[in-house]
Amino acid sequence: MHQFFYGIYPYIALTVLIVGSIARYERDPSTWKSSSSQLLRRKQLIWGSIFFHVGVLAIFAGHLVGLLTPIAIWDALGVSHETKQMIAIVLGGVAGIIMLIGGLMLAHRRLFDPRIRASSSFADTSILLLLIAQVILV
Repeated sequence: MHQFFYGIYPYIALTVLIVGSIARYERDPSTWKSSSSQLLRRKQLIWGSIFFHVGVLAIFAGHLVGLLTPIAIWDALGVSHETKQMIAIVLGGVAGIIMLIGGLMLAHRRLFDPRIRASSSFADTSILLLLIAQVILV
């Protein structure tokens, strides 16, 4: 079971992501974007978007560094495994909080402004709330 979940399943998920993305783009390319609301409450959009995307990019970069840096390099730098893990927890936590703040700002804007709520689709709102739930649960 361990081999399936950690050895095979990630490749299945990656294949579904790639094939599904290509199929969706070929079938209906206009569904790849959310409805624009940047003219409505623009200042909250800017700050929320910056926080959200900086958090996402920091989390992505942290995963790349953590997963692709060989242990020998950490050992050569004199960084213990416990220190590496603590760095990952602290920096990942800070990036997650930044992403959460941005996501909450964007969700507040989308849910509580009547004009933006009227121009938002169910998919736009539900995907944003799903991302916020994922950040909270991790």
